[in-house]
Amino acid sequence: MVSKGMENVIKLLKQFQEMTKETTVESTRKGLDQLAKMSKIPEDIKREPVKINKIEGEWIMAPEVRPDKVLLYLHGGAFVAGSIDTHIDLISRISRAAKIKVLAINYRLAPEHPFPAGLNDAFNTYQWLMSEKNFNPNNIIIGGDSAGGTLTLSVLIKIRDENVSPPIAAFCLSPATDMTGSGESYTKKAEIDPFLTPELGDLVIDNYLRDVDPKDPLVSPLFADLRGLPPIYIQVGTSEILLDDSKRIAQKLEDANVDVKLDIWEDMVHVFAAFAAFAPEGKEAIEKIASFINEHI
Repeated sequence: MVSKGMENVIKLLKQFQEMTKETTVESTRKGLDQLAKMSKIPEDIKREPVKINKIEGEWIMAPEVRPDKVLLYLHGGAFVAGSIDTHIDLISRISRAAKIKVLAINYRLAPEHPFPAGLNDAFNTYQWLMSEKNFNPNNIIIGGDSAGGTLTLSVLIKIRDENVSPPIAAFCLSPATDMTGSGESYTKKAEIDPFLTPELGDLVIDNYLRDVDPKDPLVSPLFADLRGLPPIYIQVGTSEILLDDSKRIAQKLEDANVDVKLDIWEDMVHVFAAFAAFAPEGKEAIEKIASFINEHI
């Protein structure tokens, strides 16, 4: 049973889905921008622009954050849309709940910059935190939602493969882990998912992957060797087509002896934590994320 607030969110998302039914890059970008305008950021949230080589980023800080702890946050948006601005409400709420300084980046988006541009931006930013800002990897968490959750897993794999010191932990909110769309929920949940559609998956294939094999482990972490990754928290709802992407990657992580926690929420939509301004379920989800962060840092 969802709250009245979440019921209103679901109605709104159905309108978003209708607005983006053409499923183009332009409609996806416009839709996310419209959703973001619904939230007002508190005045006590500090936002400081920063350049990481050519990557645009921001330090986002609620009051009382710990200066030596940092969350590298990777926003969602199907690899073609989204920005720090579209996700500032979610990011600032995590900063406040976990009392952690956040570095968010505007990684390069497709189709202008297809795979692996965004992944390389995330990897280079992680290295910059250690080499230029002297953060101990034991004080770094990486997290992201949707496509940003995918990038979180992919960058963990790249960090391991490049023999770079890993972050202490990571979290993923409704990540896409299988670009082949082979999970049962990808089609079975399509009628009830008010946010995502299989057509959006086609958009990712056409614009982000292009000629890259969708089973490439840095594109679809489900097909990667997952051994040696740090602890990972995964949050997902039962009313989304990416449910099986979370369930299957969690099982594979467990099989690889990775410390993984899969947190499945009944009747919740894609990245429901992003709707904390409107529904109590979102607020509770933020608290769960903060608890995970503080458990490891």
